[in-house]
Amino acid sequence: MNVRPTELNERVVALDMMRGFSLLGIFIVNMLAFHTPYYYINPYTWYTNLTDASTFQWIDIVLQGSVYPLFSILFGYGLTMQFTKSVERGASFTTLAVKRLTVLLILGILHAFLVWSGDILISYAISGFIAIWLFRLSRIWLLSIALTLYLIPNMVLAFLMYLVGVMGEGYYAGVQEIESSIIAFGSGSWSDIFIQRAADWSYANLESGSLILIGITILPYMLIGAAAAKGKLIERTSEKKVFWLVLTIVSLGVGYSIKALPFVFEPNFYYMFVQDIFGGPIVAIGYAGLITLLCQLSMFKKLFNPVAKVGRMSMTTYLSQSIIATTIFYSYGFGLYGKIDVLTGTWLAIGIFIIQIIGAEIWFTKYRQGPVEAIWKRLTYGKKSEKMDEK
Repeated sequence: MNVRPTELNERVVALDMMRGFSLLGIFIVNMLAFHTPYYYINPYTWYTNLTDASTFQWIDIVLQGSVYPLFSILFGYGLTMQFTKSVERGASFTTLAVKRLTVLLILGILHAFLVWSGDILISYAISGFIAIWLFRLSRIWLLSIALTLYLIPNMVLAFLMYLVGVMGEGYYAGVQEIESSIIAFGSGSWSDIFIQRAADWSYANLESGSLILIGITILPYMLIGAAAAKGKLIERTSEKKVFWLVLTIVSLGVGYSIKALPFVFEPNFYYMFVQDIFGGPIVAIGYAGLITLLCQLSMFKKLFNPVAKVGRMSMTTYLSQSIIATTIFYSYGFGLYGKIDVLTGTWLAIGIFIIQIIGAEIWFTKYRQGPVEAIWKRLTYGKKSEKMDEK
């Protein structure tokens, strides 16, 4: 008996809704790096214009460090749902999961080095390879491992960041890297862009240690999602409304308070680290609870059903955002890199997302899954099912 992908009548609307809203938030955050050498600036001092500074503050508190943990949790939730279904059917999950994640890794590598250096798919694939071997554990064990992996090393790092702040170490701003980014992306050749893109990926993932640290960030998020899926917390929302309500209120209250620290005190390494590593995922849990509760309202589900459809084709949406944005800002397209402000970039992200919503609506009138999802499924399962691909 073989594992098969999730069919339409098995989908949980709240999960797709969360994916859709997460993709909007991710795009708004990523837009900062699409049009500006964001890796190499201190955003707390770079934006001197009042409008730019206030827009960045909103993005930093509401979205930055919160939307990607939510999407990571959803990734773990979805993988665990597939694992549970395979166990119920007596099928082998691990082999196909490894194949599925291998395809994801290849897509991530192509995306990172041929489209945009800010790729997250590589990290998801690597974390997924580890997570799938833990899915047989109980939800208590999954949650315990996740919290241990996350809290202990990140608390140690927070202490080190505090010491760095006490010693008065400033935020690194790479003047030379900023200039080379603007030249390469704004007016350089394809090879110039490729070299700069590779340098950016190396700086963001290897030199900063982000790729090495996924075991204490993204992997725990996935395991939290797996633990939640084991308890069917989203599917059982109607009987757990009090739990979700309390969790949402507390998470958003505490999370926003932590995320405001760099603006209330000072934007040093310590407050910036605590903001993202502790405030970010707490807010993400609050968002999950808020959307889960709102999805109990038929009016909300009907009104925002188009957002859920974007969530159904999340891989297509994510990759197309990068293709569209780099075409707008890089020299092989309109060459607007470094030429627009934060507010304009934010509205541009929202406008493109609305177009993606319209595109998803049209696409799903004929097909059951997004184009990249169909390719991903074909490469994973090795055969095409007309019944599932086309209505």
